[in-house]
Amino acid sequence: MSKLIFVTGGVVSGIGKGILAASIGALIKGRGYRVSMIKCDPYLNVDAGTMSPYQHGEVFVLKDGAETDLDLGHYERFIDEDLDQLANVTSGRIYSAVITKERRGEYLGATVQMIPHVTNEIMDAIKGALEHSKAEILVVEIGGTVGDIEGLPFLEAIRQLRRSFPPEDLLYVHTTLVPFLETSQEAKTKPTQHSVAELRSIGIQPNVVVCRSRRAISRKLREKVALFCDVDQEQVISLPDLNSIYRVPLYLQREGFSAILDRFLGERRTADLAIWERLERIIESPHPQLRVGVVGKYVGMRDTYISVNEALTHASLEEELDLQLVWIPSEKLEGKDLSGILGELDGIVVPGGFDPRGVEGKIAAVEYARCQGIPYFGLCLGLQCAVIEFARHVCGLEAANSTECDPFTPYPVIDLLADQRGLEAKGGTMRLGVYPCSVQEGSEAWRAYGQDIVWERHRHRYELNNEYLHLLERGGLVVSGRYEELGLAEIVELPGHPWFLGTQFHPELTSRPGKPNPLFHQFIRACARRASLRWKN
Repeated sequence: MSKLIFVTGGVVSGIGKGILAASIGALIKGRGYRVSMIKCDPYLNVDAGTMSPYQHGEVFVLKDGAETDLDLGHYERFIDEDLDQLANVTSGRIYSAVITKERRGEYLGATVQMIPHVTNEIMDAIKGALEHSKAEILVVEIGGTVGDIEGLPFLEAIRQLRRSFPPEDLLYVHTTLVPFLETSQEAKTKPTQHSVAELRSIGIQPNVVVCRSRRAISRKLREKVALFCDVDQEQVISLPDLNSIYRVPLYLQREGFSAILDRFLGERRTADLAIWERLERIIESPHPQLRVGVVGKYVGMRDTYISVNEALTHASLEEELDLQLVWIPSEKLEGKDLSGILGELDGIVVPGGFDPRGVEGKIAAVEYARCQGIPYFGLCLGLQCAVIEFARHVCGLEAANSTECDPFTPYPVIDLLADQRGLEAKGGTMRLGVYPCSVQEGSEAWRAYGQDIVWERHRHRYELNNEYLHLLERGGLVVSGRYEELGLAEIVELPGHPWFLGTQFHPELTSRPGKPNPLFHQFIRACARRASLRWKN
């Protein structure tokens, strides 16, 4: 059996298609089916690696090194499966493949056109992902909004797939916004009606309409949507804003999406949703509050740090704590008294990033955490800031820096990887994907992982410069994780501190609900130990 579920969106972007698609995947996985997911993005970039966080949020890195849309992170977290580069299809990748074939003469002199050549390439990519994953059900999210000119080839392709699959093996789910007007105190379905009409004009009749709204919509409104959009009322699903994305699978289940899936899959199976039920119980119960500060340069755009946010959430839920994240722009810390900003925190995280802006503020946060005994977790650039701070203030190298921030620093404790020198192309050229890390027994990292070798994902160009390793170690910094093949430092920590650890890799990318990444779990436990003093008072 091979079936396809297509998730499209209308009215506006950012209404939660990715979470909806991932939740559908979770419901299918809970029924015992083999499920996989892909995202079709209409933008012309070949991948997300060169895109600004301000425009597109986080770049999620898969284990094979593919730089992808952040929704791939939601997919992996919800279905608990590792995806690969075939799971992210972009217009850039599709057009590049078509042009390459044209240059090779593979079209035998035909005039290359949007239909059938581009749409055939999209269909081949979807079929290829289905075959490669060996999934019984493939969930396909189409990025963008119905009506966007760049998304038309993808919508045409999923329409044409009806010629390759029996109609009963395809399910079209359309997600729309039902706005609530404060002035009249009523929800409006007209945008949904227009969005579905736009989709039907392309030749796709949705089987299911999911109505996103601030609050649950009434039965009367669902009847209206069903009438004007030509779907059964049972296949109009209300999905209001919830206090956690991890409540969405159960909410869909209770709203009747399970019955839709049973009919589509041709049999009724009892879904094992124990993990989501446990998470909901924790989310809905009162717990002690934990305050963790995230010091970054993109804190105004939280999608940039979405995997960090989720990894901290996973660990906090596991410890049954109410996580309160405090987002702190790193530039605002430069030259300031930090006690009033950081002093009330139970832990500090410095996430990854690029270029010099805001780095000095991150280094100031590291120094405060080190000196005040606040649990500190540095991720990628966060490790590099920790090394720079330690070199400056403990080892006496006052001008120590990264060559990314100061190419002429006399003490380049962080430097460009040897294989990165002279590279002109930016896309896909960093150290990317999963690498092994040997963990030093007895270290804080080893106590977290409980094993000698771990595999984590990377995305960076700069590393700790081994020429300064002896000096740093003599000052008390411990390299507790290494990539042995190249002798690169992967984890550093500071013994005697309540919890001070940095990783060159991105452990947030492998964290899952119910299975928090071990380092995040240990960090949250350290934060809780500090917070316990405040709770007692």
